[in-house]
Amino acid sequence: MKDYIEERAVEIANYIIEKNATVRQTAKEFGISKSTVHKDVTDRLMQVNPVLAREARKVLDVNKSERHIRGGLATKEKYLHQQEAAV
Repeated sequence: MKDYIEERAVEIANYIIEKNATVRQTAKEFGISKSTVHKDVTDRLMQVNPVLAREARKVLDVNKSERHIRGGLATKEKYLHQQEAAV
């Protein structure tokens, strides 16, 4: 594995842990795809730093378990704004 990929994987994991970030937020911040973020954290980082990989994975698992709630809140917010605009 190339050095810059290993460094990126560590940076991504640290960002996810510090900011409690989702895969989508992390991908946007680093200018890479969601697939790359996921691959870096789940596969590549396990080879470089397994402890850090497990910590980042915990955050991602929590985010994944809560995403249906966030989606519902976003939809609710959307319709509240539409109602305000119509009034």
